Amino acid sequence: MKAIVTGGAGFIGSHLVDRLVADGHEVVVIDNLSIGRQSNLKAALAAGKVIFHEADVADSDQIAPLFAGADWVFHLAARADIVPSITHPMVYHRANVDGTIAVLEAARAAGIKRFLYAASSSCYGLPDEFPTPETAPARAMYPYALTKYVGEQYAMHWAQTYKLPVVSLRLFNVFGPRHRTSGTYGAVFGVFLAQKLAGQPLTIVGDGTQTRDFTYVTDVVDAFVTAAKSDVTSEIFNVGSGGTYSVNHLAELLGGPRTNIPKRPGEPDCTFANTDKIQRVLGWKPKVGFEKGVAQMLEFIDDWRDAPVWTAKSIEGATAAWFEYLSPNDA
Repeated sequence: MKAIVTGGAGFIGSHLVDRLVADGHEVVVIDNLSIGRQSNLKAALAAGKVIFHEADVADSDQIAPLFAGADWVFHLAARADIVPSITHPMVYHRANVDGTIAVLEAARAAGIKRFLYAASSSCYGLPDEFPTPETAPARAMYPYALTKYVGEQYAMHWAQTYKLPVVSLRLFNVFGPRHRTSGTYGAVFGVFLAQKLAGQPLTIVGDGTQTRDFTYVTDVVDAFVTAAKSDVTSEIFNVGSGGTYSVNHLAELLGGPRTNIPKRPGEPDCTFANTDKIQRVLGWKPKVGFEKGVAQMLEFIDDWRDAPVWTAKSIEGATAAWFEYLSPNDA
């Protein structure tokens, strides 16, 4: 197959590219490198297995010709992180909504056979049910979550209206090597690993008893490939690890001193995917357990040597907008 991977120089996207290349597919990567890094594709590019285009997916005229002859489209290009989405909502709308519509239209014009959308479990917000099924209501708590959910709705509408063969995968707390090391305060693994390398205490939000459905990146990639190979369309699936693990347990596995920082508004006490549907319909199951995944992350810890080292004080400044806009109204 000829596969297009938008955001293919990013964390999940580059692992997906590696898998597609290993499976013998022709791969075209579209990435504007605002978050992704070409170094993530070093091996594939050196082997001549990937065609790379530096382009903004929201630029319809620029990307449309790149879809010629494509069979599969994996749309992973997106802006991530909570605080930047609160302070720059229009940037997130352009990347996550306008970008998705442009990719959908390019895929439709090219007559692609499969369209896979990378959705976010953040759409569930503060769910009432655990494990959380796909039928749970959407309660986006911040612009990142909202724009990813709106993008998913556009993808499903293109399936309904234009019969585009779409499958959306709602990803839960993906972790693994190549996770972002940018200057934006974000995912817990990147924060913790940089702190560990620097000999600084791990900053535990709240009391650390909150749990997350940490899902290893190669399992997520396998879910994408499994969905692409299927003939299922117009469906939404959760992709999770089959468990939920406390931040305190993660800190124990990583080792080292810890310090606690204030609990943040709008964050769930638990994320936990109900994966019954994807197991039943696609036959997909996760393979990498949490402890094994953390051990593999530690093997690549040097990748975080140049990442910013966050302290309780710097996190307070970086997350000020979080507290300003997401704290409950006392009125």
